[in-house]
Amino acid sequence: MNLVPKSSSVPALSTARNAIIAIVIFFVTHFALLVGVGTPDKFYFDEVHYVPAARQMLAPATSAPMLNPMHPPLAKQLIALSIRGFGDNPLGWRYPGVLFGSLAIVAVYLCGLVLFAAQGPAVAAALLAFFNQMVFVQSRIAMLDIFALAFGLFAIAAFMHGFRKPRPQLWFALAGLAAGLSTACKWSGLFVLATCIVIVAAIRLMQGWRTRFADGSIDDWYRPDLWHDFKSWHFAICFVLVPAVVYLATFVPLYGLSLSDLVEAQRRIFGDNTTTAIAGHTYMSAWPSWPFLVRPVWFLFDKIGDDRISAIVQLGNPLVLWPALPALAVCLRDWIVARRYDAFLILAFYFGLYLAWALLPRTLGFLYYYLPSATVASLALVYVLRRGNSPRWLLWAFVAVAFAGFAAMLPISAGFVGTSMQTFNRLMIFQNWI
Repeated sequence: MNLVPKSSSVPALSTARNAIIAIVIFFVTHFALLVGVGTPDKFYFDEVHYVPAARQMLAPATSAPMLNPMHPPLAKQLIALSIRGFGDNPLGWRYPGVLFGSLAIVAVYLCGLVLFAAQGPAVAAALLAFFNQMVFVQSRIAMLDIFALAFGLFAIAAFMHGFRKPRPQLWFALAGLAAGLSTACKWSGLFVLATCIVIVAAIRLMQGWRTRFADGSIDDWYRPDLWHDFKSWHFAICFVLVPAVVYLATFVPLYGLSLSDLVEAQRRIFGDNTTTAIAGHTYMSAWPSWPFLVRPVWFLFDKIGDDRISAIVQLGNPLVLWPALPALAVCLRDWIVARRYDAFLILAFYFGLYLAWALLPRTLGFLYYYLPSATVASLALVYVLRRGNSPRWLLWAFVAVAFAGFAAMLPISAGFVGTSMQTFNRLMIFQNWI
């Protein structure tokens, strides 16, 4: 059966070389994201909510009412630290997004190392994640999503690394820590934690039922001997205590150790994030439409000259995200038919981060909520493109196609580039993109 080649273990790879590649990925991505990040030199889209909230945190005494209480404080605290260091200007507002966008791509590389145990495919996964356009746009605006994404991806990388180890306690604890930090940026970080918990619970349930595959193999996603040393109290520490402690610790600078204030802050976040939105929004879209890129979000559209505009549209690269859908179908086939653990982990975190939105009563949604799943989808593409006897050049040819799509979209992805109305209209292929 032609499947993804059998993987050697990650430790068999050169740790030093992996680290060097990760550092190179970070600095190259950092430079690419930093170019022109100061354009526009004013707030755009939801920066009007988060930058004032960060400014308030820098005040000697916090004024009432607290701004933007509907989200946890960590991402806004990071923006506040940047404003203190770089000044109250566009670079100060947006530099943390650049930093964490670069870290997010490094985290994808680490996920690729775990799944594919090869540096080439891991680099390709990182490049596809960057070229999907969504990470690029979201890293250059002072919003919360890129922070939650970066911490969430590190949680996924740690969980994947521990998944096949007989003693996964350390890696699962690191996953819980990173998931707690992701949740401290935005409650959607809970989706990563919930996915980890569901995976562990499902495997423990099957082990309790003494489930066995008749022709079991080391590459099975489920094995009856998995984590034989991982106890219930380990689970509680890794996925309950650690994330809860790091999450609540981010509130201490705002509320001190007042239990009533901490509880009230959580009540307010819960109420604001579970209330069904009554009023619509020009760019809102429902979760079933996100993988198909039906309704983009216009972050910026400014006229800067005769027939010249500055535009930033959160759309996603169709040359990456549409092919990802059949790639996910192949992963599904391999999980069901061949019981591949790597296909299983890709599917679990893609759908865990995506379908969780379907459970929320809140009707107000936007395409950029799909950002975590869209980023994980790069792993599915690499999985399929190196599957069986596929030639190595095929993967890199697809990366080149993805880059071409990314480059073509730069006029509507980076405000400093600028474009003409003719080019803008040509890139807005479908009526519902306008």
